[in-house]
Amino acid sequence: MSRERLEKLAAEGMERLFQKVPKAREFHAAEWTDPDYYRRHLVETVLRIRLNNEVDAYGLYKVGYKDHRLAATLARYLSEENNHEGMFLRDLKEFGLSKEDVDATRPFPSTEYLIGYMYFSINQEGPLPTTVWNWFVEWYSDRYNPAITKHAAEVYGLEKVKGSQAHIDYDESHDHDELMWSTVDRAIKGWGSLEDAERHLVNFTDLIALYFTELYETTVGSKD
Repeated sequence: MSRERLEKLAAEGMERLFQKVPKAREFHAAEWTDPDYYRRHLVETVLRIRLNNEVDAYGLYKVGYKDHRLAATLARYLSEENNHEGMFLRDLKEFGLSKEDVDATRPFPSTEYLIGYMYFSINQEGPLPTTVWNWFVEWYSDRYNPAITKHAAEVYGLEKVKGSQAHIDYDESHDHDELMWSTVDRAIKGWGSLEDAERHLVNFTDLIALYFTELYETTVGSKD
């Protein structure tokens, strides 16, 4: 039941996002895309992956010796996700951006807020926040990324989505949604409560709404 509650809460958070952020619903429904918007989305994905790996390492550190099973699962996930940025950098190269271009790009403030929130909450509460975030990322990816990537392939060509598709295939083959749910379930039992997990999930969906607002305003909105 706890998983059903969090999945329902995640879907409600995405619906709030779709209602208030321009073009977000159409983008996720594979009904609309824009080259500047999509390219910048890939850039931020790379930057967020790098920062998220550091956050996961901090979450693992906070587990310490207190829960070896949770630590082992988080370490496995961190290992499997390591260097996945390279898949997206491959697509960005097809869009004309080098790794050096991405390295020189500052993350959106919304990404900085997200990472800062996770460090603060992990420091205060232990690994529960990072397990909820990682599960939400995998839930989101399973739910939306296949359609987004398929539509991008139709609009921009298969060469520009090979890395993104490889990432989707990797996550599916390694069942990361299930893997990350196991960490949420264990963290709820040992490090907090379902209500704590719900609170973090609402905050995460609000921060993602802020990200998609920035993404739109700095690409499509600036052209308008």
